[in-house]
Amino acid sequence: MEIAAGIILFLLAIFVLSIVFGSFFTVQTAQVAVVTRFGKFLRVAEAGLNWKVPYLDSVAGSMSLRVNQITLTMETKTKDNVFVTIPISVQNRVRPEKVYDAFYKLSDPAAQIRSYVEQVILGHVPSMDLDQVFASQSSIAAAVKQELDADMAAFGFEIVNVLVTDIVPDDKVKSAMNDINAAQREQVAAAARGEAEKILVVKKAEAEAESKALQGTGIANQRKAIIEGLQTSVEQFQKAVEGSTSKEVMQLVLVTQYFDTLKSIGESNKTSTLFLSHSPAAVKDVSDQILEAMLVSGQVKKD
Repeated sequence: MEIAAGIILFLLAIFVLSIVFGSFFTVQTAQVAVVTRFGKFLRVAEAGLNWKVPYLDSVAGSMSLRVNQITLTMETKTKDNVFVTIPISVQNRVRPEKVYDAFYKLSDPAAQIRSYVEQVILGHVPSMDLDQVFASQSSIAAAVKQELDADMAAFGFEIVNVLVTDIVPDDKVKSAMNDINAAQREQVAAAARGEAEKILVVKKAEAEAESKALQGTGIANQRKAIIEGLQTSVEQFQKAVEGSTSKEVMQLVLVTQYFDTLKSIGESNKTSTLFLSHSPAAVKDVSDQILEAMLVSGQVKKD
């Protein structure tokens, strides 16, 4: 009898301990647990230590309250008949006050979100050209988020953000776009090079014109100085030597310049070979010809 009583007490203790330990359960941080009684929803248990009625209540499941990201890849056609692939990231989370809706109303939230995203993308992208699609990534993402916010709120989900991370056309289309872009840039570069060459030509012409103008002014000043020097030399020579005529003085000056010119030519290391008649008669002929030219020029001016 004592042995039987001991066994009964042992079994009773085990039953009581199982009831006690089965009455408590824990929920992790950023999660909630759905508690049911005989299969019917009872309440939502939050993070920490929780209690339930043994054998009557049970934990049907748990849900995370963290932000979850669903990555989708959509393929569609643009208005100009270009097929593009659009990677989309949908960041969502369960609303704490609507855990019941999120747990019981949707069996596959990711598939439901994908269906809504497909609906929005197929309603926007086919009405845009490829360039418009590239320029409207943010507007496409905003349209998807607006649609999902309205539709998924009824199921207890909050759409935190929608990101259209890229627009990927076919490889042949990408190659053609790169060729067009390269051709346009080459056209701009060619126009810039032509404009630069034009500026160089204009500036060079302006520099040559200015140089020639300055050169002409220098030559004119040089000739003026020579004439004034010759005039002064003639006047001084006539004062020093009485009875000398202007013609004789000019002949002497021309002969002197003639020999100075020969000296300059001989001292230059870049002078080519020159054949000159260097007899006294030849020198006299040169001076006579120069004087005659000067007299004729003066006579023309007087007439």
